[in-house]
Amino acid sequence: MSSTILHNTHQPVSRFKRSIGIRFPPYAVGWMGGRRLLHNLARYLSPLVLIVLWQVACSTGLLSTRLVASPAQIVGTGWGLVLDGTLPTNLGVSLLRAATGLSLALLAGTSLALISGLSRIGENIVDAPLQILRTLPVLALVPLFILWFGIGETPKILLVALGSTFPIYLNLYKGIRTIDPKLIEMTRTLRLSRIQTIRNVILPGALPDLLVGIRFAVGISWLMLVVAEQVNADSGIGHMMMDAQDFLRTDIIFVGLAIYGFLGLISDQFVRLLERYALVWRPVHLSGGAGK
Repeated sequence: MSSTILHNTHQPVSRFKRSIGIRFPPYAVGWMGGRRLLHNLARYLSPLVLIVLWQVACSTGLLSTRLVASPAQIVGTGWGLVLDGTLPTNLGVSLLRAATGLSLALLAGTSLALISGLSRIGENIVDAPLQILRTLPVLALVPLFILWFGIGETPKILLVALGSTFPIYLNLYKGIRTIDPKLIEMTRTLRLSRIQTIRNVILPGALPDLLVGIRFAVGISWLMLVVAEQVNADSGIGHMMMDAQDFLRTDIIFVGLAIYGFLGLISDQFVRLLERYALVWRPVHLSGGAGK
């Protein structure tokens, strides 16, 4: 019996030791996990409520399904487009255009930012023309792109690349120019070469800003794709939506909008995941707003 008493009195002590160390007691871990789960579910509660209200309004006749398709109708139409191959074919074309344009933007934006950020002469040559080009409305360039490059894939990809280049350039340029001067002074003390300084100090220091630029560029690429695919396109999600407009098929238009939104969300989450793994040295904030 004495051994049982000693064992029972030892349990609170060991649990207390675990609670003040790195490890937490099981009930605390379960409570924190449940709280995190509730927080994640709460983020999706308001969209779900809006979808339910939308469906109720369409079912009761408050919203005309001829002008605004119901969520159930959108899901059914989308599934039908998947089965007949229309959606996969157009989705593949849109993904290829966006990926190609974004790759060109990453190459151009990074190269121009390095030229402008690492050299005053490069800044004088590159920055002013880019700032002028950045202020031009994209829709005003569409006729020129069609005249210069025809109505094939080239103008569509270049429109995506053009719009996505600027956030990459601006953020990486800012990241290069805001490197801590003490780090640059340290490289001189260590007698590092120019290449070593760029590789070991400037590029790692500017990486967070580059990833922010990529995140903005990904979002802009989908916006530019919408514009590009609705001008002289014969395939893609935008072309599918334009055809639906001619036949008053709002359900297909909403399917296209849902696809664009889903692609934007998935690509943004991918960049955030890349940011998490590439910037493992950054401190993690464990506040209630974490994960936003």
